[in-house]
Amino acid sequence: MEGGIYGCGARWEAWLPPGIRRFRARRELWSRRWDIVALTPEGRRALSRSHRTLCCRLLLLPGECAAEPLPRLRICRAVSYGLSPRDSLTFSSLEQPALCVQRALTRPDGVTIEPQEIPLPELPPPVERFLPFLGLWLLCGRG
Repeated sequence: MEGGIYGCGARWEAWLPPGIRRFRARRELWSRRWDIVALTPEGRRALSRSHRTLCCRLLLLPGECAAEPLPRLRICRAVSYGLSPRDSLTFSSLEQPALCVQRALTRPDGVTIEPQEIPLPELPPPVERFLPFLGLWLLCGRG
């Protein structure tokens, strides 16, 4: 599975699953059709000004930025993450973090992930910054 995340700094590269890269420039997003693309809140805001078409099988994006315009999309599915009960991926608690899958999700390889809570080790604050990375691990089949 090939894909990447846009809008994160170099220090986050260690958190990426195998086959997932950190897009350093917007032009990398348009270079091909990806299996999975994740956007951080910063990456989502940066792309709102784009006129190019983003092509991917699965787009992981922050639910908190819903009011901001998206670039043109050619995607099969979108999964939102955040602290809202409307988001597909969230935390059930911030003190004792557990990744909460709120509805059935389909990975790019067709495998279905059922709603569940996945216990996590203690994470440094702010724990919500880890959601796109945890989502990538889960949706890439390595979670």
